[in-house]
Amino acid sequence: MNRKDNISRKPHWLKATLPKGKNYSVVKKLISEYNLHTICSSGNCPNKGECWSAGTATFMILGEICTRNCSFCNVKTAKPSPADPEEPLKIANVINQLKLKHCVITSVNRDDLPDQGSGIWAETIRQIKLVNPGVTTEVLIPDFRGDEKLIGKIINEKPEVISHNLETVRRLTPHIRSMADYNTSLKVLSFISSTGMLTKSGLMLGLGENLHEVAEAMDDLRKAGVSVLTLGQYLQPSDLHHRVVEYIHPDIFDQLKILGLEKGFSFVESAPLVRSSYHAERHVLSS
Repeated sequence: MNRKDNISRKPHWLKATLPKGKNYSVVKKLISEYNLHTICSSGNCPNKGECWSAGTATFMILGEICTRNCSFCNVKTAKPSPADPEEPLKIANVINQLKLKHCVITSVNRDDLPDQGSGIWAETIRQIKLVNPGVTTEVLIPDFRGDEKLIGKIINEKPEVISHNLETVRRLTPHIRSMADYNTSLKVLSFISSTGMLTKSGLMLGLGENLHEVAEAMDDLRKAGVSVLTLGQYLQPSDLHHRVVEYIHPDIFDQLKILGLEKGFSFVESAPLVRSSYHAERHVLSS
């Protein structure tokens, strides 16, 4: 990876699709009407325009306030409000109105709750399946501090894909992730894959890692049983967040995709604007 001295200007390959069309308006209206949250907005995702225009969104449950303060993340950190017990049914109804064939659910960390939000997680998956027979579901979960009992509640609801992001390489984890541990994340992924679930993870690039470290992280993920991998460019949400060390050229992402497939991943989504839920429906089809 070639370091760039000036990273104040984004390269041309990071141009995102602007919001447009009827679908975008419908998604925006329903999210507002049901008082729901999406990582598309809270996380300042560059693909929001493309995905919402296609009639899809990644729903974020358990509120919009996270109990952790990761240096890469744009989600707010503070004392969260109580969980909304009606949220699972609201999510299910919006998915029904959008006529989605595949949905992606993520959440903030809720270290303040006795069950860390796992009960709401399980009920959300349950309601989605009840209200939307035939809809496939991907869940992007927190680490639940490695508690297999809590993670088991989600596994028991049998979503089609369970994802948990490693986020970055081992060396950078203490500087990037709050209250999270590289080995704990690998343990979570290993537990999920041991149950036979399609297991997925993702890495951000441009935080200061090198290619050797990325390859090592890939090896660790494969050993943990991860079969679907996403690789995307880290974009700094504000001056208060971890700085972008490098904008990775698309050719490098292409090379990493080839490397990932050679290492045994069944599907690798690798490009500058790739995020965890980007083209997520393809990952179900790859299984």
